[in-house]
Amino acid sequence: MKRASAPTPLPLRSVALSRHLPLPEGFPFSVPIIRALKALDFTTPVTLFAGDNGSGKSTLLEAIAIAANMITVGTSDVNDDATLIGVRPLASRLKLTWTKRTRRGFFMRAEDFFGYARQQAESRVAMLDDLAEIDRTFADRSPLSRGLAKMGYARELHDMDRLYGQGLDAGSHGESFFTLFRSRFVPDGLYILDEPEAPLSPARQLAFLAMLQDAVTRGGQFLIATHSPILLAYPGATICSCDGGEIHRVSYDELEQITLLRDFLEHREAYLTRLLQT
Repeated sequence: MKRASAPTPLPLRSVALSRHLPLPEGFPFSVPIIRALKALDFTTPVTLFAGDNGSGKSTLLEAIAIAANMITVGTSDVNDDATLIGVRPLASRLKLTWTKRTRRGFFMRAEDFFGYARQQAESRVAMLDDLAEIDRTFADRSPLSRGLAKMGYARELHDMDRLYGQGLDAGSHGESFFTLFRSRFVPDGLYILDEPEAPLSPARQLAFLAMLQDAVTRGGQFLIATHSPILLAYPGATICSCDGGEIHRVSYDELEQITLLRDFLEHREAYLTRLLQT
């Protein structure tokens, strides 16, 4: 009988909030789940953070990404992102424990994608302009000279087309997100994603689960903040609720948003009557 292979150790084992000094007042330390945070262990490849808007799940993931010095989608790394300045004091107080330190993977918020797509489109236009300029400048040179001058630009365009087709802005937002995920998932990567379901239809979210599973089988680890009942149903994931002022682990059926959704679907007319009556 073939022996089952041992599971790949997770890159990031835990995160803890250092309390060697009193916690400062004000944001982000004023967020209840941050103030109550001591240590959070990661024991499964996928950890899902659920909670109402303003519960602090995005703030926590942003701080972890900064503490891990991750590459981001849209900028080269978290230190170049001015929108993360507010959570950097929290990141400096986080202690990350690694099984194996990795720079593979990326950090992404839903809104980061649009800036990244625009950046890629602008790069494509600039390279095409440079190629046209080479054709004009080298018009009286040999084809070999023109080819050598164009080689670097042609290689970059080829790599861009291989990863993203004709550009991330060529399809719908959902299709473009999907293209990005598919092209950027690599083995043994750490991925911190904030509401990746935002541009995805329910069918695409189901397909994303399959992509997630494929990445997990190749050693990927995911920390995901989400409102999606589909993503929250990923088998074997650890679900951390950020409601109630502190992070606590719950089952899928214990989530308030799942209970509410089921109740709404079963009693839709009663809900709408109460909500919309004038």
